Amino acid sequence: MAPNASDLNGVLFETDAGTPDMALPTPARQQADNRPKQYVWRNIILFAYLHLAALYGGYLFLFSAKWQTDIFAYILYVMSGLGITAGAHRLWAHKSYKAKWPLRVILVIFNTIAFQDSALDWARDHRMHHKYSETDADPHNATRGFFFSHIGWLLVRKHPDLKEKGKGLDLSDLYADPILRFQKKYYLLLMPLACFVMPTLVPVYLWGESWGNAFFVAAMFRYAFILNVTWLVNSAAHKWGDKPYDKSIKPSENMSVALFALGEGFHNYHHTFPWDYKTAELGNNRLNFTTSFINFFGKLGWAYDMKTVSEEIVQNRVKRTGDGTHYLWGWGDSKMPQEDINAAITINPKDD
Repeated sequence: MAPNASDLNGVLFETDAGTPDMALPTPARQQADNRPKQYVWRNIILFAYLHLAALYGGYLFLFSAKWQTDIFAYILYVMSGLGITAGAHRLWAHKSYKAKWPLRVILVIFNTIAFQDSALDWARDHRMHHKYSETDADPHNATRGFFFSHIGWLLVRKHPDLKEKGKGLDLSDLYADPILRFQKKYYLLLMPLACFVMPTLVPVYLWGESWGNAFFVAAMFRYAFILNVTWLVNSAAHKWGDKPYDKSIKPSENMSVALFALGEGFHNYHHTFPWDYKTAELGNNRLNFTTSFINFFGKLGWAYDMKTVSEEIVQNRVKRTGDGTHYLWGWGDSKMPQEDINAAITINPKDD
């Protein structure tokens, strides 16, 4: 059963758009019913333990672990983060660029270290988040509050709307990738090895770290940290920040989230133009490490067909639906102060 176009509450691919500046033909809505929550106590207990272990791990990170262990935990944080941002998110959920098999293998390894479900399942949930954003078919509907959109959605049963509308979601492109199929098939074997066993063994056997420091710092603290960073994109970046591209939606430009989430905090732009591989406006690479990562592999030829949005379309959308906080376009922008124009230096001017 294909999704009904009238049910869509956000664009996912450019083909979902119905206006010249790439918006839905109907305004976005926000809704959440009063259906009683059904708690999943297994998840509540496991996440409670994880965060207690992570707090202890954070203490060991600062006061006990060897410097090599701290650096190793940071490297794993970046690797697992890229497995989500460059892999599950920009490559597989949005198809915003294409990757040759060596890069896809790297990203699926990073994604397995991250332990946020298989890349295929993560991409499935994220596509629902964009198509049905801020409704009951959105896995982490932000209209239900900060806690729900951050972690609460993982502590309760899924809403029936999510299950029903999810049946019509097209995932054929994901299942066509043998690398994703392999990860999903063996995920319950590969994930514990990549997320917990390897991060514990490496510090112990390579530089003589204690078992406790290795486990609680490189495994538990690092894992809980990247989890919460990812969740902040769903919670904080749907609550605080400017909306220069579309003021009618909850996602916002949140620089703090962008810093920790490797460039995923430019969220108002991302929900406005989700197929852009940069998840940010052209030239806006501040704090956007994931874009730099993709660009590097683009130079190697491993990343290609990277989609972006023209300045004309972005400018039209800003003027029509933005909240007025967009920065200057460049030379000639109507908001450009006269003193800046007078102070500009022109190199190698052409004589008229």
